[in-house]
Amino acid sequence: MNKVILLGRLTRDPESRWTQKQGSQEQTCVVKFTLAVDRRGRDQGADFITCVVFGKSAENAEKYLKKGLKIVLSGRIQTGSYMNRDNVKVYTTDVVVEEWEFAESKAAAGQQATPDDGFMHIDDDMDEQLPFT
Repeated sequence: MNKVILLGRLTRDPESRWTQKQGSQEQTCVVKFTLAVDRRGRDQGADFITCVVFGKSAENAEKYLKKGLKIVLSGRIQTGSYMNRDNVKVYTTDVVVEEWEFAESKAAAGQQATPDDGFMHIDDDMDEQLPFT
């Protein structure tokens, strides 16, 4: 089974383009963005994951997704490769998004300066005072 669920913030505004199937007049929207997903644990950093959305879902992503917005998505991992201009093979790994939704309210999205994501900040020296470790 190839299933991915991610929660993170867009690192910049999505890039969108329209493609046309060969021999057809029908066009399909394709939206690409990078999602910053925090690693588990304290001070572990983040992974920056390239995501691609197609079709009607991509049209909605093009319209509503912006830099800094927190979303949750599900999809599948897709790998590929191509030859770059220097004739070097480049390997790619993307998440093909099957569905996505907002992970915070519009009000919370407007207040991105608070990094707590709904949790109270606890200083390192307070660990001794907690009833659990």
